[in-house]
Amino acid sequence: MEVSGRGVVARAHRMDLEGYAKLGLRRNDPNIRNKLADHIVEIKGMSRERAVALAGAVLQEARATLNPRGDVFELHNSGVSMGEFGVGSRGLGDFYMHTKIAEVIGRTGAVVDSSQLDDSGVVKAGDKYLIVTVDGMHSRLSDYPFLAGFHVTRAALRDILVMGARPVALFSDIHLADDGDVAKVLDHIAGIATVGELVNVPLITGSTLRIGGDMVIGDRLTGCVGAVGIAERITPRKDAAPGDVIIMTEGAGGGTICAAALYYGMHDVVEETLNIKFLEAAGALIDEGPEIHAMTDVTNGGIRGDAKEISHTAGVKMVFFEERMRSLVNHRVLEMLERLEIDYLGVSIDALLIIAPEREADVILGVIEKAGVAADIIGRVERGSGVELHTKEGIKDFSPRFRESAYTPIKKFVGEEATRDFEEMRALVDAAAERAIEKKKRFVEMIRSRQSGRAA
Repeated sequence: MEVSGRGVVARAHRMDLEGYAKLGLRRNDPNIRNKLADHIVEIKGMSRERAVALAGAVLQEARATLNPRGDVFELHNSGVSMGEFGVGSRGLGDFYMHTKIAEVIGRTGAVVDSSQLDDSGVVKAGDKYLIVTVDGMHSRLSDYPFLAGFHVTRAALRDILVMGARPVALFSDIHLADDGDVAKVLDHIAGIATVGELVNVPLITGSTLRIGGDMVIGDRLTGCVGAVGIAERITPRKDAAPGDVIIMTEGAGGGTICAAALYYGMHDVVEETLNIKFLEAAGALIDEGPEIHAMTDVTNGGIRGDAKEISHTAGVKMVFFEERMRSLVNHRVLEMLERLEIDYLGVSIDALLIIAPEREADVILGVIEKAGVAADIIGRVERGSGVELHTKEGIKDFSPRFRESAYTPIKKFVGEEATRDFEEMRALVDAAAERAIEKKKRFVEMIRSRQSGRAA
């Protein structure tokens, strides 16, 4: 417990008042106002009288917005929740959801857009390429704002660099719940600015808001950091080609490894993640300019997830050698993961993956070594499709699981497999995407029609 000027605040408690109120209203719960007041007293430490009044105001707003009339408000639920489909859990469901997002966006004039499953988008700006990306902070680092800011900034800069671009600017968006101490915002900014100063990329703009305004109480922090880069040539995943070699740099992890270390009480491992080796290696390659077809960072669902996405996007077969990959994982991080029975191939280790013509391998390895970073050839690209993992025991399955490797106690409890039939859920998600596309088209046509009518 923590004593503040507003009474006793239970730091472990966070609550969406609006969501709880609407749940009670839908269930016709006659005690919903008192239940809301109970939670408000517990979390905010205000008087019972004031809590009851606040609960009344919450219910008034919740009723007014429970069933609004009008086409723009309509949402036909898919019947599949984020957790059930594994969205954000870096596995099969998450990857599939990304393809649906790209379908809803539709065709664009971008050089690289969401349909290609790269972490950055690319448009042409004059005779150069403009690269933009955004990354959300790790949700489990809410109580550690500096770490959250540091690692999300590194992630955003990685996404720019793997497209072959030089990052030129950072921007941020921070959301802190109503009871959060403003020091959290400043600590988070310090984490962002630390990486920015180390690589000489300025944080130039952003926004700071409360999560849900007055409707969410507690001290949860969330947000994102974006980056902008410029390049004369790019290295998207789709350019991986048969005959290429796959090179990987050493990796010690970022937000994911921090979360594993924190929530298993192995806090000393967190220090291993505080480096900019990836950024230095990628920056050196851009400076030296060897021929590289594609680059990516080993994050989403680990190498398992990245390999599947590259194979799908480029239409090639990816072959990996497990022992060579293992040797490039920070030894303290690998020791922790193996002790906790976490598959290092299925979590983010924040290594740089380079796909290039075999003739360029020695030059690339030399540039990376000169930057003080270890690297090795860990695989090859072949004609065909799918992914293979070669181990001492033979060729093994290397497909991503439904969720990334479970790396915290709660994730182990939830498990790595789907709790519902995946094909059934996929059909429901497909239908939801079709409705979203139709709604987009309907409103585009309506707004254009109105605008043309006014112009006439």
